[in-house]
Amino acid sequence: MPSTILEPNPARHPWRARDACVAPAIMGGMLDLEDIFGPEGPLQRALPDFKSRWQQLRMAQRVATALEHRETIVVEAGTGTGKTFAYLIPALLSGARVLISTGTRTLQDQLFSKDLPLVAAALGRPARIALLKGRTNYLCRYRLARIGPGGEQLSLNTPSPAADTADIGSTTAADEPTTPSAMLARIERWSRTTRKGDLSEVRGLSDSHPVWPQVTSTRENCLGNRCPEISRCHVALARREALEADIVIVNHHLLLADLALKEDGFGDLLGTADAVILDEAHQIPDLATQFFGASVSSRRIENLLKDAHTEITAQLAHVSPDSGAGALVVNVATAARAVEQATQRLSSSLPPRPARYSLPEMGVSVSSALEELTRALQTLQDRLTDLGDDSPLAQLGERVGDIVLSLDRIAAVDDMEGVRAVEVTARGFTLSLMPFDISARFLSLLRSRRCGWIFTSATLSLGEDFGHFTGRLGLAESPTLKIESPFDYARQSLLYLPAGLPEPASPKYVPAVIETALPLIDAARGGAFLLFTSHRALAQGAALVRACWSTQAPYRLFVQGEAPRERLLHEFRENGNGVLLGTTSFWEGVDVKGEALRLVIIEKLPFASPDDPLVKARIDHLQATGGNAFRDYQLPEAALALKQGVGRLIRSEEDYGTVVICDPRVMGRGYGKVLLAALPAMTPTRDPEEALRFIRKHAPRDFTGAQAATAS
Repeated sequence: MPSTILEPNPARHPWRARDACVAPAIMGGMLDLEDIFGPEGPLQRALPDFKSRWQQLRMAQRVATALEHRETIVVEAGTGTGKTFAYLIPALLSGARVLISTGTRTLQDQLFSKDLPLVAAALGRPARIALLKGRTNYLCRYRLARIGPGGEQLSLNTPSPAADTADIGSTTAADEPTTPSAMLARIERWSRTTRKGDLSEVRGLSDSHPVWPQVTSTRENCLGNRCPEISRCHVALARREALEADIVIVNHHLLLADLALKEDGFGDLLGTADAVILDEAHQIPDLATQFFGASVSSRRIENLLKDAHTEITAQLAHVSPDSGAGALVVNVATAARAVEQATQRLSSSLPPRPARYSLPEMGVSVSSALEELTRALQTLQDRLTDLGDDSPLAQLGERVGDIVLSLDRIAAVDDMEGVRAVEVTARGFTLSLMPFDISARFLSLLRSRRCGWIFTSATLSLGEDFGHFTGRLGLAESPTLKIESPFDYARQSLLYLPAGLPEPASPKYVPAVIETALPLIDAARGGAFLLFTSHRALAQGAALVRACWSTQAPYRLFVQGEAPRERLLHEFRENGNGVLLGTTSFWEGVDVKGEALRLVIIEKLPFASPDDPLVKARIDHLQATGGNAFRDYQLPEAALALKQGVGRLIRSEEDYGTVVICDPRVMGRGYGKVLLAALPAMTPTRDPEEALRFIRKHAPRDFTGAQAATAS
């Protein structure tokens, strides 16, 4: 049986840890961990704001033991534990080669640029550190060189003579490139001097810019060792640096690609690692399910056809269509047009409304169109094979083959093995297969790598039970450790559960939520998150708030979708009294310390919609196999999501605030006790006057009224 160690309230614990399961006292001749994390240790000397926490020491000791013995462990570290330092320091001191995987590029950059250099300097322990992103973050010199006449075509306008002259640094709206050609010119100038080729260095370029996919490669279209630019390839250079580093920082997508596919780059990263530390590990079950499934998007097919057109045009520029070689190329062009037509027919047969649909329920027209597309792709693959291995078009045959294999797998899977769906968007469609159970495969892959695995996050357990997380990944026998947050939630926070709201299914529900929220926002003088569970509710809520503030908005309103996420967060922090309305992406991975966030209002319990075909199929599968879908799937998922949302509020010992859960089911249903038990030990109340008193007590004293709504 796995062992779970629960750490009690820190108020009843001395500084020195008294657990028998600790790391060796001396690690490579370095300081004792208790000295490093303790008062007046090197961390406190290097960081004036550093606070000694026995919870952080406890986690560091357990991580050190796992690194030494190459164990697989699961650690839940409550908010404020300081888990980043708790795994970085043992990793640095161990002398092992460690991969650190994060859920976001933001955390990747923070670890590489700030946390690791700071800790290494404090300990006097230099290390070779590498940051490795997915290949689509790096410039592809080959593809950049092919943009232009005779190559891949962009809708480029001629840049003006006064085109921007600085490529890196701060920017204003006035000097941003307004056309793809202006941005392309900027990238070309930057490409002459960049060493890393990381496109984040290019001022004003976002990954949604139309130029981005034109100047980067994918696993499908990369030429690998056949590329004429291989000696200057930025992806290859980044991989080489990673293979030579002591600590490599990656993200979950890249790690899982290396684990599941071993085809997303040059070399096997995991094969050289002594240990892997996965921060934000709560994301892994869903991400791994995607990687172990299959998907084919219309965009993937379009990119294939675009590359085929480029190569066909280049080939026919050198051979006559009437020659033997030319005739083979013409056959490829004909087959490619058939694939394009079949893709269009499949797209036309799908429902017009953007949504996710169950593929088996789509009917005969969709299944026939899908079969036609598969046959057209198989014909294209045959015509590419006719060209021989030496043709530049040969690699396209491998890409076509991969798509055909994915389509075959999606079509052939038993409905008891996984869910098949099609997602329709304004830009196209994506066909997908998501397996129901990846635990055996995931565990097998972990065991095939002889290294330690450390999974950590603030939200991995429900109460004292890690079973929902560990069960999905096959880690049921792995030891677990739960470390409570050092924050005093009972003193720092209030949990307000308002009475009298209608059921969430009522059309009056969102108006009632806004009616409840506005007096609380006024009492707090802004500084609020309103977290919704759907974009429809978000839009309705935003419209209602604006209607109530039609004459003079007392606080600046930030609404998801009206600006990029990071810009919304930055301006929300800067404003200090703003009100932000968001959905899923704001329930986790958002850190707003201090007075800027003092009120979190949760519109509805975050149960996944049973109408979503992925959710419905998993429910049907659990019921068909004798499970209890609500107990084993829907409730644990909602509890973990709620725990994430509530976790946005208290981010330091100095924070105070109120969480409001508007959904009456949290008190009116038996399962509400399970949801509340998963949350920190906040002081609960149903009394609106008590809630208002607490909120007013911790509202800022220097609020300037309507000026906050217009401050930039």
